[in-house]
Amino acid sequence: MRDLIEVFVRLRPEDIAYLKFIFESYEMVGFLRTVDPKAATLVIFLVPDFAEVGLRILDSVSREIQIERIDCPADLGDDWLVGVVARAVGD
Repeated sequence: MRDLIEVFVRLRPEDIAYLKFIFESYEMVGFLRTVDPKAATLVIFLVPDFAEVGLRILDSVSREIQIERIDCPADLGDDWLVGVVARAVGD
């Protein structure tokens, strides 16, 4: 878990499924978890070997939909994986 690179983003709620679909189309690059569905806050976990590819995907998609990169939110919600990674990064 320590090796994953976290990118926190905020976007329109109706764009969550699209962004998730795009990242799932690229196997082994990364995956998304929703931190706050109402605020449409997500964390993208990138695999280090493919982090550059993942960031380029994110930049490309941001030309189609509005994506705001944000700092790690204080409240990470109740997703167990997000909590595990946050604790591992904090160690």
